[in-house]
Amino acid sequence: MIKRIYEDYEDGYRILIDRLWPRGISKERARVDLWLKEIAPSDNLRKWFSHDPKKWQGFKSRYADELKDKRALLQELKSLEKKKKSITLLYSAKDNIHNNAVALKEIMETVR
Repeated sequence: MIKRIYEDYEDGYRILIDRLWPRGISKERARVDLWLKEIAPSDNLRKWFSHDPKKWQGFKSRYADELKDKRALLQELKSLEKKKKSITLLYSAKDNIHNNAVALKEIMETVR
């Protein structure tokens, strides 16, 4: 699953995949099981994208390219998914369609 970190928290093993801690939420309220900031898009990519829906396809492609060097992290996520049965990728962006969690979920579906 994917979910905005500000939403309720009854949803399995929670993994924050943002590079920066979300504004306005305490660690207690967030109930994050793992903060995997290393899998987040690079600062340059994040700033370039700036949550502009017109750049969405380019963002997904560039993010997938970045993740080619982070195969071990993708495998770790896949492993956690098998072990925990249910994982939730948490993000803080306001746009629930154009964000790194949506892109990462799509990329994870192609990883064997």
